[in-house]
Parts: sequence; C-alpha cells; structure tokens
Amino acid sequence: MGKLKLIIKREFFAKVKNKSFIIMTILSPLLMVGFFSLIVFLNVKNSEEVRTIAYVDDSQLLDSVFTNTASTKYVNLTALGIDEARKQAKTSYYGVLYIPKNDSLNAISKGISFYSEDAPSLSLLGDIENKLEKKIRDLKIEQLNFDVAKIKATETTVDIITENFSGEKSSKIGSILRMFAGGGFGYLIFMFIIIYGTSVMRSVIEEKTSRIIEVIISSVKPFQLMLGKILGNALAGILQFVVWMISAGLLLFIVTSLFGPEATSSGSAMGQMNPEMVQQMQQSSATDLQVALAEIKNLPILTMFFSFIFYFLGGYLIYSSIYAAIGAAVDSETDTQQFMMPVLIPLMIAIYVGFSVIENPHGPIALGFSLFPLTSPIVMLMRIPFGVPWWQIALSMALLLVTFVGIVWFAAKIYRVGILMYGKKPSYKELYKWLKY
Repeated sequence: MGKLKLIIKREFFAKVKNKSFIIMTILSPLLMVGFFSLIVFLNVKNSEEVRTIAYVDDSQLLDSVFTNTASTKYVNLTALGIDEARKQAKTSYYGVLYIPKNDSLNAISKGISFYSEDAPSLSLLGDIENKLEKKIRDLKIEQLNFDVAKIKATETTVDIITENFSGEKSSKIGSILRMFAGGGFGYLIFMFIIIYGTSVMRSVIEEKTSRIIEVIISSVKPFQLMLGKILGNALAGILQFVVWMISAGLLLFIVTSLFGPEATSSGSAMGQMNPEMVQQMQQSSATDLQVALAEIKNLPILTMFFSFIFYFLGGYLIYSSIYAAIGAAVDSETDTQQFMMPVLIPLMIAIYVGFSVIENPHGPIALGFSLFPLTSPIVMLMRIPFGVPWWQIALSMALLLVTFVGIVWFAAKIYRVGILMYGKKPSYKELYKWLKY
C-alpha cells in the first residue's frame, strides 16, 4: 500500500508540475470565457448594423408590409422605377426589392426580385418573404369576400400544461434544463476519459521507451504501477477541472457584470419598442425565470451529484485501464492506432445514444445502453435528470463495478507482459496469448 501511495504521488506531481499542464490550466478558462465574450460581442455588433433597403412596388398592394425595425430600414422608390432604383441602390442602399404589377396575386408572388451587390442575408430574405406571404394571403382572403379580421381571430395558440400523475407540474423549460444538465455531465465525462486516458497511455509509452520502467518494475508490482498511474493522473485531472470550473465561473461572472447590461441594451430592440411591449417582455422574462427556478428545485440534484462522482470515477478507471494496457503493449504512439478505434466506438455510441435519449429517456434503447457498462457512465447520467427508478441506477452501478474489476484484471495481465516487450508490434492474437500467460 505504501508503494502504491508513492506511485500515485509521483504521477500526480509529475503531471501537475508539467509546464503544459500549468499553462493549459491557466489559459483554458481565459480562452473559454474569451470565446464566449467574442461570440456575444460579434452578435451585438451584428445586431447594431442597420440595413437600408429600397423597394419598388408597382403593384401598389404591398406597401404596408415595409415597416422599419431596429435593424432594417425601408425606402420607397416606386416613383423612380426599377431601373433608376437599381442605379441608386448600388451606392446608397443595401439592395432594392422589386414587386411587379399584375392582376394575379400568384403571378406577383412569383415575380418578386431582390437586387444587391453581394449575396443578401438569408435571415433578412426570410423575414421579408414571411411578411409578403402573410400580406398576399390576406389579399387573397379579401378577394374571396371573407373578413380577414374574423379569420385572424380564429387563430389560436395552444400551450399544453404538463404534469405527472402525482400532480407535479412541468414545462418546456424544465425539459431544456434536464437536457442541458444530462448532456453537460455526459459530455464532461466523455472529454475527461479521452484527455486523461490518453495521458495515462502516453506516460506508459514514455517510460517504456526510455527504459525507466525496467528499474521501476524491479521494486514495484506491475499492477501497482498501473493503478498508481491511473489514480495519479485522475487526481491531477480532477484538480484541473475544479480549477477550470471555479476560474471560468468567476471570469464569466465578472464579464457579465461589466458588459452584460450594455450588451443587452445595445444588442436588443427594446429601445425601439413602445412601453407596453417592453412591459410584456419584462413580465414574460420574470415568469420564465420563476418557472426555471421551480424546475431547478424539481431536479434530482443529490442523485445527479453522487451519480456523477460514481460514474465519473468508474468510467475513467475502466477506460484508463484499457489505455494503460495499450500503452504497455506498443513501443510508440503511432502503433496505438489499431487499438484505439475499438476503445472509442463505445464512447461515440454513448454520446450519440445519450442525445437521442432526450426524446425517449425511458425507452428500451435508453435503458439498455444505460445498463451496458461501457456506455452507462454517459447514457445513465443523461437519463437521471428525467427521473430514473432507483433499481435501474443500482443495477447499472453494480454492473459497472463488476466490469471495472474484470477489465482491470485483464488490463493488468496485458500490462505485466507488454511492459517489458520491445521491438515487436503486437497484434490482437498476441494480446490473447498474453492474457493466457
């Protein structure tokens, strides 16, 4: 036990004192928050740009559609004609919209053209098309001698209230929160396994190629050495993730505190709205916030927290044992490619199935992959926010523990033989022979 502690301590400090580890621990939160801030800044700047569009409405039917918004201004150049309007648009406007004159509304809708120097924005075109479609639809209804106002009064929005059989209400916001909570935890485990499992493998390869392993193995059992490497790298990884979460959270709080209000006010159209619209938006936001807080209280937070710790460690230990065995079996990192794909396939399937689980978290596919040990650390965590029976979680954890013991035992046998094998590229047949030794 004392030797295992020494190996864990050695691996932990070797990792933590590494310059790249220190640099990435410091820079990653800065890069993450900086990237987020850049996206917000670009969105704000993009929304501040005002496009001026000229239009020529020869039909004299659709002029009422062109009302100014915070990001789009319209100029009526119908009196000039389309040829003169196109000339002026080259130097003065973002583009010019032409609506031809025709007795048929269908012919008008198919003959509308937009002229601009560069390809127009898809969102802008979509907004204009939507406005024109609604107006032409109203004109067609009027031609049929129907009252447009009465027909619009029949349009109804249905917002279904959902609740379970015990009377607890839920909402779409709750489903979104559960999706993000489960997806975030699952993706975090996926990234941790990939990053630090590969780190264990590289550490083994490095010691094997430098022949240091021959000195270490003379005083330490191969199983102790493998387990020490796995646990030492795990502790270093957990420390790094904790530093990332704390520093990124603080930086994000500082950025939103300093620039949030200004960005929100400049990036939105609230300044262009009347007081009634502003009040409605504020009331809607307050209601959504209350619903979100209520949904957060309804989440199984304690179950999610303890399950995350268990699956986090269980999934990492299983896959890092496999990575350590691969590192012991090869002489260089280029030789690992033939063994990496079978390891990555269950992880990729888990991510794919995990996100599809959101649509049916209690279906047979979700249940099966949340019990299968190689995918359960990711899939089960994505299911837990939606509510999972305790027996399914207990069964999944039991299967994960049994699989962990079995995989560590097999990986240790490969590690024990492969750590002192040089000059020969191993095949799957060769690994099978090592398991039988």
